[in-house]
Amino acid sequence: MKVRILAIGDVVGKPGRSIIVNRIGEYCRKELVDCVIANGENLAGGSGLMPSEADELFRAGVHVITGGDHIWGKKEIIPYIDRTPGLIRPANYPPDQPGKGYTVIETPSGAKVGVIHLQGRVFMNTHCDCPFVAAKKIVAELRQKTNVIAVDMHCEATSEKVAMGWWLDGHASFVFGTHTHIQTADERILPQGTAYITDCGMTGPYESVIGRRVDRVLHRFTTGMPAHFEVATGDVRLCGALATIDSGSGRAIEVKRVVILEDGTVK
Repeated sequence: MKVRILAIGDVVGKPGRSIIVNRIGEYCRKELVDCVIANGENLAGGSGLMPSEADELFRAGVHVITGGDHIWGKKEIIPYIDRTPGLIRPANYPPDQPGKGYTVIETPSGAKVGVIHLQGRVFMNTHCDCPFVAAKKIVAELRQKTNVIAVDMHCEATSEKVAMGWWLDGHASFVFGTHTHIQTADERILPQGTAYITDCGMTGPYESVIGRRVDRVLHRFTTGMPAHFEVATGDVRLCGALATIDSGSGRAIEVKRVVILEDGTVK
């Protein structure tokens, strides 16, 4: 059996949420997508997420939302995450934090998909344990339930994401990066069968600086003065990557970049 997993890059504010609501159902029906994973750390005005916004994505057809380093940006998410198995925080955060860093979902076809969320440490301010150690431990645990495992590696450094791809080659089915908001063109299947892409990109406004109004960001860069980085509005796109996995072996068959425009055009 083939399992198709769509990984959606960082969803920024209302524009990002809206394009998912309006376009994800049609795309998933056409492409026979079994599992949708979205990074949601920027759902609430560009930083953090609220329960109502997470619910909006779940209703639209997203199965798992990963949190990233802004997971605790809104206090309302703390009680919500404990009762919502589809919302996961980085697995290498301290174990006493609310929520979990991985989950297993069952697709309509009956296939099970394990999803792990990790956060890198290079150039990141949040204190967390080694993602490489956490990854191998959790993959071994999930392998008792399913061979199909997807990993969101949320970090700043390209090198750390690439290293995780090699670390999990042959252990995870699909390793994809999030956080930088810039989609990379390096999607490939690694030698032992793991689909990989360094960053899925951003789901939100592209007439922007990684989702924020251009004028506000330029003001900050050119004057050095504080500025409120409001979410931009123009040229909204959904960006991500689609991986096809053999459920028996857990090995990837195909991986490709995805860009969906506001009018539904798929690039």
